[in-house]
Amino acid sequence: MSPGPTALPTRERADSCPGALETHAAADGALARIRIPGGALAATQLRTLATAARDLGDGALELTSRGNVQLRGLTAGGEGELGDRLAAGGLLPSATHERVRNLVASTLSGRTPGGSVDVRPWSAAFDAGLCAEPALAGLPGRFLVTLDDGRGDVAGLGGDVGLFDLDPQTVALTLGGADSGLRTTPDDAVALALAATRAFLAERAEQGGTAWRLAELEDGPARIAGRVGGTSTEPVAVPPSPASGPAGAVAQTDGRMALVAVVPLGRLTAAQADLIAELATDAQLTPWRSIAIPDRPDAGAAAELAAAGLVLEPGSAWLRVTTCAGLPGCAKSRADVRADATAAVTTGTLPADGARQHWAGCERRCGRPRGDVVDVLATATGYRVEKS
Repeated sequence: MSPGPTALPTRERADSCPGALETHAAADGALARIRIPGGALAATQLRTLATAARDLGDGALELTSRGNVQLRGLTAGGEGELGDRLAAGGLLPSATHERVRNLVASTLSGRTPGGSVDVRPWSAAFDAGLCAEPALAGLPGRFLVTLDDGRGDVAGLGGDVGLFDLDPQTVALTLGGADSGLRTTPDDAVALALAATRAFLAERAEQGGTAWRLAELEDGPARIAGRVGGTSTEPVAVPPSPASGPAGAVAQTDGRMALVAVVPLGRLTAAQADLIAELATDAQLTPWRSIAIPDRPDAGAAAELAAAGLVLEPGSAWLRVTTCAGLPGCAKSRADVRADATAAVTTGTLPADGARQHWAGCERRCGRPRGDVVDVLATATGYRVEKS
């Protein structure tokens, strides 16, 4: 078994990761984070979110790097009504587990070439299994599960527990984003991932109960693999996650088309969400702050989506730029980074020769993606560009 990553320092404070019911007090009002396992949204659920953004929030949905959704600027006392709306729309199956349903899945799995297994059933089964066990509600809100169908798009996102399909009969268990060496079949994959999740929780408790991520546990991958048990084989390299996901028209294996629309800076307006709901029976949010609209007869709707402000050009600069919330939403920020980044994109004046970059209002660099990223950091006297 390959050595695991060096353990990170454990946290002293309690996990305050926001949820749909336990919100975060931001400068622009309460912030709710709604988990969308595997990014899977029915059109009716997308409409529910859009209506909630209009009625209770600031009129937009924020897409996160885990394929989840945030509502900002919630009105005072709006959390209760939001919870009722989410529950009625099938977006809140468990009030006790709602913060721990962090699960990303390969984009358009089972529909487009690249993978050897359809992970959509895994996503539904893992979520159901998670919510069915009361003890698993005690997971940290930052715990992440990745389900990769073999194309290598999400296995490298550093999930605490993950499944990475190697061939039609073999699935690898990943721990902390690395192959554990443990193997299973597609039919038994979800059971193995749930066993590893239980093992993480048990090991976390044994090591003091303060770790937010598996990487913070001492010798975490080896200890969890040992708790799970089973025959181990030589680990394989897990490919790094791509800097951006697909964009534009993608051919499906059944002859139909999928449209993948990038949402600039991850801010999807309620009107844009309603348009997507008109075009799709179901959709998938991705870790690259885009939304996939599958099963289209052709690519004809791309022009309508682009006219609404969404991006379907694979080479667009919007695929390379992310930001934190910035002013006025975050009191710690030194600048309105969204407005400044937007101006830089639209005027063609991005720093660092337009390299992949994250604009941040302070040193915390919230929302920074994994991998090789240039930091554009707001300071008291302007922006400082930091190349890693």
